[in-house]
Amino acid sequence: MVGIVGLALVIFILESLLGSGGALFSNQDTEVGMIAGDKIDYTAFSAKVNEQIAQIQKSNPNATIDDKTKEQIIESVWSQLINEKVIKVQYKKLGITVSEDELYDLMLVHPHQYVVQQLTDQQTGKVYEGFAKADGTLDLMKLNQWVGQMNAEQEKFWQQLEKSILEVRAAEKYNNLIKKGLYVTTAEAKDQFIAQNKQVNASFVLKRYTSVSDSAVKVTDEEISAYYNKHQNDYKVTEASRKIEYIAYDVMPSKADYEGLLKDAQRVTEEFKTKTAEEDSSYIATESEGGQVNIASYGKKNMIISDSTVYTSPKGTVFGPYTEGTFLKVYKLTDVKSIADSAKVRHILIGLQSQRTQSQRTPEAAKRIADSLLVLLKNKQVKFDTLVKTMSDDMGSIDKGGDYGWFDENKGFVDPFKNAGLQGTVGNITIVPTQFGFHIIEVLNVSKTRHNSYTVAQISKLISPSAETTQEYYKVASDFAGKNTTGDAFNKSVEAEKLNKRIAENIKEGDKGLPGLEGAKDLVRWVYKAKKGEVSPVFEFKDRFVVAQLVSIKDKGIAPLEDVKDDVTAKAIRDKKAETFIAEFNTKAGASKSIDDIASKMGLTAEKADNLTFSAFNVAAIGREDALIGTATAMKTGTTSKAIKGDNGVFVVSIASVTDAVLPKEFKGKQVEIERMNAGRVDYELFDALKEKAGIEDHRGKFDF
Repeated sequence: MVGIVGLALVIFILESLLGSGGALFSNQDTEVGMIAGDKIDYTAFSAKVNEQIAQIQKSNPNATIDDKTKEQIIESVWSQLINEKVIKVQYKKLGITVSEDELYDLMLVHPHQYVVQQLTDQQTGKVYEGFAKADGTLDLMKLNQWVGQMNAEQEKFWQQLEKSILEVRAAEKYNNLIKKGLYVTTAEAKDQFIAQNKQVNASFVLKRYTSVSDSAVKVTDEEISAYYNKHQNDYKVTEASRKIEYIAYDVMPSKADYEGLLKDAQRVTEEFKTKTAEEDSSYIATESEGGQVNIASYGKKNMIISDSTVYTSPKGTVFGPYTEGTFLKVYKLTDVKSIADSAKVRHILIGLQSQRTQSQRTPEAAKRIADSLLVLLKNKQVKFDTLVKTMSDDMGSIDKGGDYGWFDENKGFVDPFKNAGLQGTVGNITIVPTQFGFHIIEVLNVSKTRHNSYTVAQISKLISPSAETTQEYYKVASDFAGKNTTGDAFNKSVEAEKLNKRIAENIKEGDKGLPGLEGAKDLVRWVYKAKKGEVSPVFEFKDRFVVAQLVSIKDKGIAPLEDVKDDVTAKAIRDKKAETFIAEFNTKAGASKSIDDIASKMGLTAEKADNLTFSAFNVAAIGREDALIGTATAMKTGTTSKAIKGDNGVFVVSIASVTDAVLPKEFKGKQVEIERMNAGRVDYELFDALKEKAGIEDHRGKFDF
């Protein structure tokens, strides 16, 4: 009994370890990746992610950490690890530092461009007024005064900015060291100059590979293997990827589903008629798709109700239900008002996100400030213009005194803002809440002409499949997956049932979605665990079920011959054609040096390529043909080449004339030009080169964080 109990406990522990990804038999299961030889453990990485989330929520308790935000945080943590283990290691080796005096200079004496950028309104491109001179540039005196009077929240912002400047400046120093280490010799500059300026006029005869069908050329397995072994580096895979073929069962609502939804929409129509104006919003939230409350004003130009009687119907009239696209919609005319055709206002915005202090405000705090300012304005204790300049968070209108000019109901302002002007009277000053904060709005002018504005509430019901219909589609997909567990069976069933087979290729391990398949993380995980030819279980997406088979695996390194055999075979066939064509040139044209004679004997046409330079990318009528360009520009006037294998076919080229480049007395200018070009590559190629050298492996796609 003791032995049996002991054995049971051992089995239980082993199952727990194996089932939960424990490290006893599978260390890989807890490895998020590898950077510069250091394994990144899931627990440690997840802790860093959670730490950043906590910091965001601490600084902004109202912040919502949705999936997109979390992905950005995960990417940020991963980038930080690469920066620490790959980039900063290089800084340390070279002794790159940023002293306190240098940091002070970059922040307050000669502010770095990154500092100026953080103090600039990205919409207007101007420095925030609190930091600006009269000409709109940064005022160092104002900046230093602000730093000397910072509150706790502002100090956090400044400290984070200092940290960013330390990293930016260190990166600049490192990049500059690399750039200054690049040198172009006089000989290199001379070669480049000649390559760009020496011109050749040539004629050539080309027998294209396409002139003979691939099917007419037979290559053996030995020839295919020989080509592959000789050109393995052409098939080097720098990042692992997968390719799948899949069947998608799109779940569509049945006729019974539609009839049931229409009946429900008719119920809503009758109930909507009985609701009072005070009850409308809550009823819409209860009945409309996603709880969205949609009540907006329309004119005759943009009315969304197709029934023209809306313009003569009394308030409270309900219209519908209508089928509009994938929705059933019910509308209610809730109000009719006479409004000005256009209006002009000015405003002061007390924002929930203060542009001046770079801090958050609660709605209550913003309203208290707006109420206080309204009292000052009505008591004429302060001018409106003064408050716009000193208090408004709408940086785009400060220079205009808070005035955006004349607008009508079609202007892209939020409705409460527009209504304050179009429904107001000249001289009115009111507080209007919007999603941006609280606007203190003064009506400056309104047009004499007026028209009716119709306030319409709408309820939207998505025409979606029922649970029963969805289950029917799942059963079909499940039956397909159950009957076709191998690649061969999968393909045969697709053909027999005339199903639409789709393809998704170049799938990376960290992909979260695939073309047409959002939220495909689970499918991607299966792809990286499956074997070639394996068929998946059913994966559920929004209104879609998917069954896939893994058809191709490309792991990092040299791709195996079987994965690239089609391409290798095509190249081997091309090489065999080239051998045949060269022999044909030698037999038919013999020692002839006349390009027209060679063309005649080959049954081809001589073509011209004038003004060729070594730096050219294309040959007229052929396209990319490096072999011909390189051969022609190295030949002398009056000479004819032998038959040479190119990318497009086998050619013989004859040189009519050569115009040598007129060499300058010195090549300093050319050296500087090439050095600048090379230096420009440093900014975008250096980081990638360091990452490649570090041998980074990214397995984050296997985990949830």
